[in-house]
Amino acid sequence: MKREVAARGVDIISLGIGDPDSPTFPHIVRALAEAAAKPANHRYPDYEGLPSYRAAAAAFVQRRFGVTVDPATEVVSLIGSKEGIANMAVAFVDPGDVVLVPDPGYPVYGIGTLFNGGTPFLMPLKQENAFLPDLKAIPAEVARRAKLMWLGYPNNPTAALASPGFFADVVEFATKHEIIVAHDNAYSEIYYDEPPPSFLATPGAEALGIEFHSLSKTYNMTGWRVGFAIGNKALIGGLGKVKTNVDSGIFQAVQEAGIAALSGDQAPVAAMRALYRERRDLLLTALSRLGLEAQPVRGTFYVWVRVPKGFTSASLTAKLLEEIGVVVTPGSGFGAAGEGYIRFSLTVATTRLQEAVERLGTLRL
Repeated sequence: MKREVAARGVDIISLGIGDPDSPTFPHIVRALAEAAAKPANHRYPDYEGLPSYRAAAAAFVQRRFGVTVDPATEVVSLIGSKEGIANMAVAFVDPGDVVLVPDPGYPVYGIGTLFNGGTPFLMPLKQENAFLPDLKAIPAEVARRAKLMWLGYPNNPTAALASPGFFADVVEFATKHEIIVAHDNAYSEIYYDEPPPSFLATPGAEALGIEFHSLSKTYNMTGWRVGFAIGNKALIGGLGKVKTNVDSGIFQAVQEAGIAALSGDQAPVAAMRALYRERRDLLLTALSRLGLEAQPVRGTFYVWVRVPKGFTSASLTAKLLEEIGVVVTPGSGFGAAGEGYIRFSLTVATTRLQEAVERLGTLRL
């Protein structure tokens, strides 16, 4: 549909993909340029990550979350957190295993499970439960068979946060049923009020948890493909064993740039948060004038909006594209429980977002 509309000469504004429009911070680019000139970085990298990169990651999570990990055994580098999330299933999910997957949620949680013969059990994220899974609604037999639980807060696509109290409930549940907890923390630095916690800061989480981090959203580095995982030594070791057999690690110059990102000045990150706040408020005001119900945007750069009566996620998405040339993502693309919502992304230039807002003002629902 997007191609067809574009072929008619419509100027399309895409608010569909979560890819930061701002460039990578200059000091990170400079670090890459310097590192790329070093012949030592032109050879195979350390599969599980440069010790210096893993040390920088460990120092970052200690400063930011108060979580202490051993860089040698409790940190592994990732070619972006997506790669690690997919390989987590390779490492730990066997045919017949149940994996608890949030719905709506990042599609790789369920797809990685299916690719490895596991069975996803969907945990609906409902508005009345603040878009947190209801642990009490998981049947005892499902919990008994479950190998792994996926969580992700700040949440894509709902923009919700999880409290330390909820994480404590997860640890209690997972300990009782001997379930690995994998927390996707890719949006940890995109927040608007209080900094969201790490799952691994929860007492008891270190015994059963692994957490995935990405430099993509925090430092505008989506194309660089660099991240890391931290957590329980056995879980990190299992993931690392898969990675040493299926990839050859991250280009070491990119890892050196990653060190500059994690260890350097974090003021540009705060400036990005301020920019996303400005854009968030601009869009929320426009949606309110239209009478569309947006959920509280507590983290990420997404706005999760309830579809009005008479529309489905897909039909409203189609209307926005056809009538005003604005692309959004239908909530049903994130799972069945996402039906009835659409997702806007704030990753376009503010001037373009302002234009999208003006177009929204002409919409008749």
